Amino acid sequence: MDIVVKGRKTEVPERFRKHVAEKLKLDKIQKLDGKVISLDVEVSKEHNPRQADRSDRVEITLHSRGPVIRAEAAAGDPYAALDLATGKLEARLRKQHDKRHNRRGNGRISASEVADVVPGVAELNANGRPLTEEAPQSIPTTMIGSLEVQGEGPLVVREKIHTAAPMTLDQALYEMELVGHDFYLFVDSETKHPSVVYRRHAYDYGVIHLESDPLAGSEAGGAGGALGG
Repeated sequence: MDIVVKGRKTEVPERFRKHVAEKLKLDKIQKLDGKVISLDVEVSKEHNPRQADRSDRVEITLHSRGPVIRAEAAAGDPYAALDLATGKLEARLRKQHDKRHNRRGNGRISASEVADVVPGVAELNANGRPLTEEAPQSIPTTMIGSLEVQGEGPLVVREKIHTAAPMTLDQALYEMELVGHDFYLFVDSETKHPSVVYRRHAYDYGVIHLESDPLAGSEAGGAGGALGG
């Protein structure tokens, strides 16, 4: 299993890279998930002095033949952020391991075995929109890659494309918990429609199904709006 440490708009010291290898105990991780392929550790820094206590962010992404598991945390220094993110990752690994063990005890296959063909799904931003749609709505208009962007910088555009096999609502909720997001985009295995599950209050969840209307014109609008209802 490989560990890849990279910095986003920041340099990663060699000392920190060695600390990552010591902190992420591979034998413990492989004991909880024997199908792990690689671990990506991304370090970023917020230069806003008002966020000094959360200036360093560490995101850990575990790739395996099952669902992608992600954990991230922010703190006043990268070492503290790594400790917090590692704790979250281990908690999610234990949750997956326990659920897989319980399913096998009931004669059911594990979530990781069901999802061998699902490397990941589209990610949403805090407003519930796909990351490819992030753009301010003001003049002037410029093109960044395939996106038409209105407004002046600074602007960071992050575009991702994932393949996804259809899954049940139950599996989508389970994988949303594994990556620690409040939203999760998937293809419903019953309806074959793009759908979004989202966390509402406590353990309440909502689901939105998107169905295309061939009779609707381009001015009909999308399916945007608040997800909290």
